[in-house]
Amino acid sequence: MRLVVLIAHNLRSCHNVGSLLRTAEGLGVARVYLTGYTPYPRPLTGHDPRLPHIAAKLHKQIQKTALRAEETQPWEHNESVEEVVRNLRAQGFMIAAIEQAPSSTPLPGFSPPDKIALLVGREVEGVEREVLALCDKILEIPMFGRKESFNVAQATAMGLYHSTFTPQKA
Repeated sequence: MRLVVLIAHNLRSCHNVGSLLRTAEGLGVARVYLTGYTPYPRPLTGHDPRLPHIAAKLHKQIQKTALRAEETQPWEHNESVEEVVRNLRAQGFMIAAIEQAPSSTPLPGFSPPDKIALLVGREVEGVEREVLALCDKILEIPMFGRKESFNVAQATAMGLYHSTFTPQKA
């Protein structure tokens, strides 16, 4: 079985974070890493360094779309995306960003490896160039309409579904 993890870097929207946690939980993602300034729910155990009223406000907003997936989906917060990428690569994960770029591979033609970490970034600007440079692969979702991109939650869902259910090559 393929091992899939998600890195959500520098997202602003609590609702997108909640949606990502819910989607990840539904697709059996092993862990979600919330990096940079991405908001995160209150930890179930351990210390939360944020002021209590800020942690409560963010948790409540995330919970609106996560619908308690923040309690069942393994997740962790780490401000350093570089550290998360380094640790996952040391564990044998391919790091693949979902982003539009000249060197991207169309998602439908991509065969995911046994261990893959999908990385998504900022809602409007996308994944920063310096973060893309940390990745092994850039995957692009083909667009057929007039819009230039999908919402990060929808793009992530497509990438996670493809990574989870695409048959492994013999």
